[in-house]
Amino acid sequence: MNRLFLICFFSVFLTYFSLNAEENVIGFWKTIDDKTGRAESMVAIYEYQGKYYGRIILTYDEKGGVVDTITHPITRAPGVKGNPYYSGMDIIWDMERVGTKYKDGNILDPQKGKVYDSQMWPSNGNLIVRGQFLFFGKNQEWIPAKENDFPQGFKKPDLTALVPKIPEVN
Repeated sequence: MNRLFLICFFSVFLTYFSLNAEENVIGFWKTIDDKTGRAESMVAIYEYQGKYYGRIILTYDEKGGVVDTITHPITRAPGVKGNPYYSGMDIIWDMERVGTKYKDGNILDPQKGKVYDSQMWPSNGNLIVRGQFLFFGKNQEWIPAKENDFPQGFKKPDLTALVPKIPEVN
């Protein structure tokens, strides 16, 4: 009887932690261009007051080299009011966790200055991010960042210390 109880307990325990680990979106994700298949940027997904946000922390060039970072921004977003830097800009905001999905938020295309309704959810270790207008939308698959994706000497931002800065579009 004790053996059966222990087996059941550990089964529930392992299932609970594996599901919660799969559902966690907080961390660093590489955005991938649909047409070229190359990494475009790295986004930090963080939680603030029960909602989820995404901030660009660095961008890549066509060869996979780092163009700029939040500590050394270079390129600017033409579609956003004030023409701010891409790196350091929040592009996802107000996502709420509903089961295994994150919904009811917004995502910004900083190049065009367009804001779309958004959802995201984990899938096979990656993150599916969906921007949509009415019923029409597009999914993008982001991959988790690895240590060698960060420039040497780059200090990753503390995700628990980030405070949202929602950009205004033109």
